[in-house]
Amino acid sequence: MGHLPKKTLEDLEFFRVTDQITDFAITPMGKSACQTLVPLPDQETLFKELHAVSEYLASFANDNRIPNHGFEDLSPAFQLLKIENSVLEITAFRNIATASLTVNTLLKFLYKFKTYYPSLYQLGSQVEVNKEIKKEIDNVIDRFGEIRDNASDSLYILRKQIQGLKGKIAQSFNKALSHYQNLDYLDDIRESVVENKRVLAVKAMHRRKVKGGIMGSSKTGSIVFIEPEATLNFSRELQNLVFEEMEEIKKILSQLTDFLRPLLGLIKSYQRYLIHIDTIFARARYAQVINGLLPIFSDHQELELKNAYHPLLYRTHKLEDKKTFPQDIHLHPKSRIVVISGPNAGGKSITLKTVGLLQLMLQSGILIPVHEKSRVCWFDSILTDIGDNQSIENHLSTYSYRLKNMKSFLRKCDDKTLFLIDEFGTGSDPELGGALAEVILEDFYERKSFGLITTHYANLKLLADEQPAMVNANMQFDDKTLEPVFKLILGEAGSSFTFEVAQKNGIPFSLINRAKKKIERGKVRFDATIARMQKERHKMAKTGKSLKEKENKFENESERLEKLNEKLKSKLVNYQELFDHNQRMIVLGNKLNDLAERFFQNNKKRPLIAEILRLVESENAKRKRKTLAQAKKDRKVKKEVAKDVSQKLVNIRKEKKKKKTTSPLPPPKALVVLKVGDKVRMLDGKSVGSIDSIEKQKAIVNYGLFTTQVSLDQLEIAN
Repeated sequence: MGHLPKKTLEDLEFFRVTDQITDFAITPMGKSACQTLVPLPDQETLFKELHAVSEYLASFANDNRIPNHGFEDLSPAFQLLKIENSVLEITAFRNIATASLTVNTLLKFLYKFKTYYPSLYQLGSQVEVNKEIKKEIDNVIDRFGEIRDNASDSLYILRKQIQGLKGKIAQSFNKALSHYQNLDYLDDIRESVVENKRVLAVKAMHRRKVKGGIMGSSKTGSIVFIEPEATLNFSRELQNLVFEEMEEIKKILSQLTDFLRPLLGLIKSYQRYLIHIDTIFARARYAQVINGLLPIFSDHQELELKNAYHPLLYRTHKLEDKKTFPQDIHLHPKSRIVVISGPNAGGKSITLKTVGLLQLMLQSGILIPVHEKSRVCWFDSILTDIGDNQSIENHLSTYSYRLKNMKSFLRKCDDKTLFLIDEFGTGSDPELGGALAEVILEDFYERKSFGLITTHYANLKLLADEQPAMVNANMQFDDKTLEPVFKLILGEAGSSFTFEVAQKNGIPFSLINRAKKKIERGKVRFDATIARMQKERHKMAKTGKSLKEKENKFENESERLEKLNEKLKSKLVNYQELFDHNQRMIVLGNKLNDLAERFFQNNKKRPLIAEILRLVESENAKRKRKTLAQAKKDRKVKKEVAKDVSQKLVNIRKEKKKKKTTSPLPPPKALVVLKVGDKVRMLDGKSVGSIDSIEKQKAIVNYGLFTTQVSLDQLEIAN
């Protein structure tokens, strides 16, 4: 990477992130490697690392779990393998064998699942698979760390002889034990162990009677420990054999060390690979904790962070069960520099640090907590001027210190630079400092650099308004409580709320007014206008939200009415069809009634049948015109409507019944004598007809299209 001073890493607290990642590594060497994580030198290496970490993170959630990568430090063996005739310790051999098996298992697994883990597979593609190392070591050393009997023919013979001798020693000792026990030369404890040898516990008074080597005595001197003579001879022989065994083992381990010596390079590559895997694992676990992911890498110079969290703040707040506010920041060629203004303690510095730290993490191969649709790019250099420069050491030279910083900025800035400056231009006379800050910012602008600055200077806010690729932004504040909302609003400058905050904190109103008069009227007006605009914006956002809600409500209502309208239309059509059908049935009924009347008069069957057949044929001719499907549909409609109508009739009858029972009987109507020719209607009907004839309390009423017979008491005069 181009220019990345250590100061940038310190300013943005990058080392706190690496400390947190270190906790997740599972080996001491992996932990050391995590401590040394820094931004990578080029994009190609970076992409490999980021994709590898992203794949490892995905492995936590799927069934193809990556095998364990734990290992013991192999470094002590490296030095010995360089020295001729040196011999490794047994533990070193076992650690090398285990590491070799671990690497081979990982490589085999990643080869099998390379479609899932292409980048992880690629990382180990240069590491050689070697099964001989483990095989050779296992032939010599067993899983308990003991040298196998068959490690060499000589060792096998020696150990056989040793076993035989040990048997003879036990036999001869037991013989002596029972012999002297019978003679009552032994103490109650009978025997003991001295220097790993079984010895007789002889009473002191009988010690001269027992042949053998004296090995010591008890504290009181009442017991003397003697190794029997026969056993003594076998023990000397055993010592010689054990010495020969040790020499043979040295020889075997020396040969095994010679076998490993030419493989030193491979063993080193195994350790490097496992350390690398451990750092990838630690970064993946850290990403799991902070919700880190790999955003989209853009082909252009642009930074579009959505829902970006400051990882350190996020973790601290998570432990304290507090809410962390995410930020949205967008830098692109048409809006390269963002000037953030507004009151202190509103989160301006946090926004700056979030952008810087996330960029550093990303360029160090660490996944970042942002929305997956965020877009990022590569910066050759990241320059910062953040942090408390008011420390005791440089208290007197804060301004000159910052100017030196600006000097190095001006030397390094180009179109692949991201600069982050907190409280730009402070530390000097406001008028002069502001002017100097303005020309420095113009220089950064002309060099096409990308950056974020925070400031209270009005002239810098104005500059951002004038330049097309520079934009003002402010941290939103609640204008009533003056509490920060921690939301960055692009496109407008922020008021410092200086006087409002002073007033809130109890500074007398008279003093605030005097202060306002002291400054240029224009400056106060400018600040007041900005403050007013922010309040207006807040109101408009609220109004917009409320209008949106109302619009949604009206849309839903309109939809409901439309559906209701459709239902009513369809019902109306169905009723019309039923009415037409019933009218046809009435006409048909009348025709049949006429035929019956004629037959009643003349009693002639043939003309009756002929007429009926003609009537049926005429009806069937109409039916043929309708398709089968139409007929089906009609039947369905009739059924539905009839059901509907019958349901309504049932309800009407119920209502009438209720009324009859609850309401008092109406006074009897005055009797009207009906006669032929009167205009009448049925008591519960609306259609008006005239009486054609009256017979036995029944009237034939003519309705024009049809006639019908009705009881006289069901009719009333139509007015």
